[in-house]
Parts: sequence; structure tokens; C-alpha cells
Amino acid sequence: MSSKNRNWSRRDFLRAAGAAGLGSIIAPMDRLAESSTESVSMPTRPFGKTGVRVPILGLGGSLDLDQLMLRQAAKLGVTYWDTASSYMGGNSENRIGKYLDKYPEDRKKIFIVTKSHAWTVNGLTKDLNKSLERMKTDYVEFFFIHSVRSINELDGDIKSWSQRAKAEGKIRFFGFSTHSNMAECMLGAAKLGWIDGIMMSYNFRLMHSDGMKRAVDACAKTGIGLTAMKTQGGGSVRTSSETELELAGRFLQKGFTDAQAKLKAVWENPRIACICTEMPNITILMSNVAAAMSRTGLSSDDKKLLHQYAQETRSDYCAGCNDLCESAINSAAPIGDVMRHLMYRHSYGDHDRAARLFNKIPQRIRVEMASLDYTMAEQKCPQKMAIGKLMREAVKEL
Repeated sequence: MSSKNRNWSRRDFLRAAGAAGLGSIIAPMDRLAESSTESVSMPTRPFGKTGVRVPILGLGGSLDLDQLMLRQAAKLGVTYWDTASSYMGGNSENRIGKYLDKYPEDRKKIFIVTKSHAWTVNGLTKDLNKSLERMKTDYVEFFFIHSVRSINELDGDIKSWSQRAKAEGKIRFFGFSTHSNMAECMLGAAKLGWIDGIMMSYNFRLMHSDGMKRAVDACAKTGIGLTAMKTQGGGSVRTSSETELELAGRFLQKGFTDAQAKLKAVWENPRIACICTEMPNITILMSNVAAAMSRTGLSSDDKKLLHQYAQETRSDYCAGCNDLCESAINSAAPIGDVMRHLMYRHSYGDHDRAARLFNKIPQRIRVEMASLDYTMAEQKCPQKMAIGKLMREAVKEL
């Protein structure tokens, strides 16, 4: 068989395996959703030391979520709803507000999470008030600053602001999200003493690193609630391998897809309170709910195979240790951010979002990125990524 035909066969098999596994595991859930008017008993976990329990599966709100999607999520117990003042130009929050206006009885069971890119007290206040107005609510459960790269960005003014917002009853808990230097940010937060929760990139690729293990342990000991995002571990390059094929076949025999298995790998760590994931349609929602409620776990061999796959494809995945590569070049080029944009392009298939985010980088830096020498950055990269090639690809494609 030619290489071309073999590659097409692999993709066809993975697609067929995913469809078959999905159908086998969500069929009973589908019937339940159609017939039940009560909430499904979704497993919950404590959210740090807050005294609140949250569902282990959360709904990411950066996509176009219609009212039917929100209604089904609420019925199925997916009541951790993540949004942001910037998502869809504010329409994500508007749609949550429309839902709560129609189903006000659901407000008490929805754990609303929203976020701001503002780094000033006035900016945070403006974003929070606008978010409350859009969502037609007096408060949110969790408010955080988005995309923290260093714990030093959280100063005393932000601490005081969060305490005032709590005292005013506008927020219950405060924290941050991080895609970059995650372990360092989490370790720093554990020392601050006033961070309630963190949303961080965490998946089968990252969870085994010594740094991430220490960070999760430190946060757990100090009572910080942890929400995992980017849990599929999609990389800047879309690749396939014989191990991926073996993964799909192995999990199919157990009745779930490799995507569901990757969620299960994260839930294996009881210190992760919730997985927040984008679910663009009812089918994926049902699939993820089924994975959350299934009692079939991963065997030690399953975990070893996932770890083997992570090692084989490590050069395709940015682990978010941006300080290493970015400090090695004489430029302000945001390597880590660009790798995330390429992930949206290749792993999510979302070219529009990738291009929109990429083009927020100042034009001068975008032009410069194509001609920079990334040799030192590549030498420092633990993942051994082809950073120069990927940066030039981003400039060309995005």
C-alpha cells in the first residue's frame, strides 16, 4: 500500500472509530435527554476550599451557543458555564442572559464563570459591570483575569479590587486563567493566599511533568480550585501515528472514543475539580456527558499508551513554557501565543479565530516574525519544536 493510501486509510479508520464509539456510548444518554425533564446527576467535586461543589464537566462559551444547547447542558448537569466579556464580542454573555431571563429558576444551579483582559482596577470594574448587565444577574460565581503569564502581574491593587467586588456581592470567587508558564503561575498563586481558583491548560501531555505535578499539589494544599482547559492536547501541527491508530482501536473496544479517553485521563486526578471544554454541538455535548458519567476508567496500559503517544508527538505540541523560547530571541514576538493560534487552526479547525487572534499582534512584530532567527529558541524548547518553521507558517497562513 502506498504511503498516501495508508495515510488516508488511517484517517478513515479514526473517523469511523470515533463515530462508532460515540454512538455506542451516547445512545442511552440521548434517550434520557429526550425523555427527562429533571437534571441528570452529573458527578461533582469540591472547588478548592470555597465550600462549593462543581460539575466535573463545564461548558466553554467562546463558541456560538444557542438556547437549545444551553438548555440541554442545564438538563444534563453541565452547570459550570464559562464565558468572557470578549467572547463573540459580548454575545456569549448576552445569550446566557437571554437564557436566564427565560429560565430564571436555573440561576441558582448555574456556576457562572466570566473573565476580563483588563489589567487596571477601572478596566476590571467596567468589564464586570458590563458582564453582569449582559447576563442579567447581580453576581457571578467566579471572576478572573484571563491569560496571566506571570504571577507578578497580580499586584496589591488587584487583590484589593477582588476583595471589594466580593464585599459588594458582585463576585463570589476570584482567580485567573493561564496558557503560559502555567506551573510557575500556579506555584506563585499558592503562595499569595488570596486566589480562589485557577483555570489552566492541563491534559494527558502536560499532567506528567514534574513542574505541573508540583503546581497541582501546591494549589491543592492551599485550597485553590482547579479547572482544566485545552484537555484534548491538540498541537500546533496535526499529525497521525501508528500509536494514534492503536489508541483509537483500543478505546473503541471499550466503548469510547480517544477524545473521551483524553477527558478521562484528566479526571483520573481528583484534584482537578472541573474540565471546561468547548462543545460546539449537541452531539459533542452528549459524548462528553457520557464520558463524565461512565464508570469505565482507564487501565494502566491505556495510560501508558497515551503517554507514549504524547512522547512520540511532543515536537508538535507547545507546552506553554514561553519564558524559555521568548527570552532566547531579540524580539517581542509572542511565540507561545502564536503556537496557540496555530493550535486553533490545525487542531480545532477554526481558521477564523486563529486569524483574528493572530492579527491582534502589532503589524510591526508580525512582519518581523517571518525573518527572525529562532535557532536559540529551538535549542531551549523542551519539546524540540520547529519554532522557526511554525512561526513563518503562521505569518503566511494567518
